[in-house]
Amino acid sequence: MSVLTYSFAKKSSFSLLVLMLSMLMFLAGCGSQSSKGTSNEGGEEAETESSREITHAMGTTTIEGTPKNIVTLYQGATDAAVEMGFKPVGVVESWLEQPIYNYLKEDLEGVQIVGQETQPNLEEIAKLKPDLIIASKLRHEEIYEQLSQIAPTVVHETVFDFKGTVEMMGEAMNQEEKANELLSAWDSRVADFQGKIEEKMGDQWPLHVSVLNFREDHARIYVTGFAGSILSELGFAGPKNITDKSLDVVKLTDKESITQMNADVFYMFMEDNEAVKKTHDEWTNHPLWKNLDAVKANQVYTVDEIIWNMGGGIRSANLMLDDIYDRFELEK
Repeated sequence: MSVLTYSFAKKSSFSLLVLMLSMLMFLAGCGSQSSKGTSNEGGEEAETESSREITHAMGTTTIEGTPKNIVTLYQGATDAAVEMGFKPVGVVESWLEQPIYNYLKEDLEGVQIVGQETQPNLEEIAKLKPDLIIASKLRHEEIYEQLSQIAPTVVHETVFDFKGTVEMMGEAMNQEEKANELLSAWDSRVADFQGKIEEKMGDQWPLHVSVLNFREDHARIYVTGFAGSILSELGFAGPKNITDKSLDVVKLTDKESITQMNADVFYMFMEDNEAVKKTHDEWTNHPLWKNLDAVKANQVYTVDEIIWNMGGGIRSANLMLDDIYDRFELEK
């Protein structure tokens, strides 16, 4: 073979080798792209699988993955978020101890206030770019569509059903395990209290209880609501002279209806102002008041309005239960 022929053959072999290597790299690249595409498709499927259809008081809402930026529009939802270990990006102003209740203040330091519970500021909510909004039909039915345009929104029927709020939020926030843990702990405490109070009270159990609230121009009995529902779950009976136990609140506008309050124990709360104090003094100095069972037995107690009524969440429910344990001198 001549030197020229050898050189040509060598170059041809080299070119062929380069071509083959190029083809192999191209095929490997295609394989990599194919594998990457499969991985992406799998990721999309996983994301689809993590989508959840949440049925709530205003319909059904689809939520993707685990929300991070949550806005809560009623007190019980704010309470529940904190107890579940989350710090919302936005909350509504508290009714008292503004802007945030003292028992939640440390956990909500620096959180944006987005208006009042009855009138949240939609522009401020939108600025926070939430990926989940927790609302209440009782408060927000008229603005639900606008809220839903800002972010996926789930809505509870009312504001005082703390267990229902925890369940709904656990599902919406992809935190069902944590929600179940909180509710199981509550159920255990209820059972513990029931056993201890029955042992202590014996035949006197259950006691009838009335939750009373004095206002500037009337008085109220909370038959259900937050405190009433918890007391009922604990085993207390309601006011002796109210037969319709489905009522949330009984509003009393004249002192002749004082007898509807009658019970073995009164738990009262009211705002600290002169007009309310005047109403309280007038009603509690009336002859009908002095003839009520709880008054005659000296079983009239003033309780913390925020814990017993305004908080409306799982944490305040546990604080209220702590208070009841203490009042009956039971070991927690």
